Amino acid sequence: MYDEQLDKPREECGVIGIYAPSLNISQLLYFGLFALQHRGQESAGIAISKGCGINVQKGMGLVAEVFKEEDIDKLEGHIGIGHVRYSSTGSTHIIDAQPMVCRYLQGNVALAHNGNLTNAHALRESLANNGSVFQSSIDTELIVNLIARYGQNPIEESLMKCMIDIKGAYALVLMTEDKLIGVRDPHGNRPLCIGKLGDKGYVLASETCALDIVGAEFIRDVEPGEIVLINEKGIESKRILPKGKTANCIFEYIYFARSDSVIDGINVGVARRKMGFQLAKESPVDVDVVIAVPDSGTVSALGYAEGAGLPFREGLFKNRYVGRTFIQPNQGLREMGVRIKLNPIRPIVEGQRVAMIDDSIVRGTTSKKLVDLLRKFGAKEVHFLVSSPPVLYPCYYGIDTSERTELIAAQMEVEEIRKFIGADSLHYLSQEGLYEAVGKKEGFCSACLDGDYPIQIPTPQELGKHIYENPKGRGNKPCGPKKD
Repeated sequence: MYDEQLDKPREECGVIGIYAPSLNISQLLYFGLFALQHRGQESAGIAISKGCGINVQKGMGLVAEVFKEEDIDKLEGHIGIGHVRYSSTGSTHIIDAQPMVCRYLQGNVALAHNGNLTNAHALRESLANNGSVFQSSIDTELIVNLIARYGQNPIEESLMKCMIDIKGAYALVLMTEDKLIGVRDPHGNRPLCIGKLGDKGYVLASETCALDIVGAEFIRDVEPGEIVLINEKGIESKRILPKGKTANCIFEYIYFARSDSVIDGINVGVARRKMGFQLAKESPVDVDVVIAVPDSGTVSALGYAEGAGLPFREGLFKNRYVGRTFIQPNQGLREMGVRIKLNPIRPIVEGQRVAMIDDSIVRGTTSKKLVDLLRKFGAKEVHFLVSSPPVLYPCYYGIDTSERTELIAAQMEVEEIRKFIGADSLHYLSQEGLYEAVGKKEGFCSACLDGDYPIQIPTPQELGKHIYENPKGRGNKPCGPKKD
């Protein structure tokens, strides 16, 4: 797999739901999934209904690979949900693609899920002991089984009981043949927002950028612990669990979300520019030019250049036509992997002292190769600056940073990382600087940065492996980043 994908944290999923009684919404769902493609590239799916039955199509690959024009024409209906997936739990097979559609006591239901249930192992064991059968390896099927267990109740009551049982981080969109439903966990860790579409239509989505694409007007974010019901009567809110301590994922603002999205009142692009500006205040370097690791580092690099009074230039060209994976059958081709996606622009970097800005370093392998490339293209000095604090701890809430041994900052001090990647200097944004950039200190989950987990996490025994020894501290042995 192309190294950049291995060297970044990866979000699990993006979800969207649309209810618009006067429209055929299949194309809107399709375009909405395009807007959320950055949140998952392994599979995509759409479930849709005209009020009788639920039709579903899903497959492995990008949205454009899964759905052709004739497929969208066949998907007719006024209520539907969509999903793009990257697997932080479960396997990478079509059976785990979402939305998941089933029939239970109350009729047909489809569900799409973003996040991780931290008590999934215990729930699966309990349900299996009581006769439940599982076809997939994903948390979503646990939720479907719980809904079916409480199936003598209306769907909203089943969901309320389900929310008592499940622990962890989740944003759900569900549909029956006449209702669209959105659910957000009591801590609001995973994002979910509401938009108005025309006179009687509504949209639920992971990010506001999807609302913009389908022409919906942002109303508000789904509140932590809230169930939102949408049908012919309009929109209704229900709550059974008390609102917990708000813990929005800080990495939405650092890396995951699109820069044109607003999540829980914070404009992502503005926050990233301030991260770069703050980094310039904290870590000025004597250089000639500022460049970015595109695309995720670009906005922060602009902020850094502004804060430092330095010119920003496009120093790395990104080939956007490279697919999700690049098969590398031997070492020679493996070393070409980064250059196929990112290639230095020689006149910009040759003979220059360069400050290269990226949003994060997780494993360090791509950072090392980029520094090497800039030197080969004539850069006199390469200073690596990161617009977030070091990632020290694994995430259990839907992000693929599950083992501390894979996190370079958990295994090495900053000077050791600098030597490993070969930079002349290495600087991270402080956690205080990060909070300054997003405009507040409270209300975030920053467990990957400081080890302060706001939501119950599974024990090593529940996970089946010991992966977070020495909580609140570094590992005992600096074993370096995961090998390619």
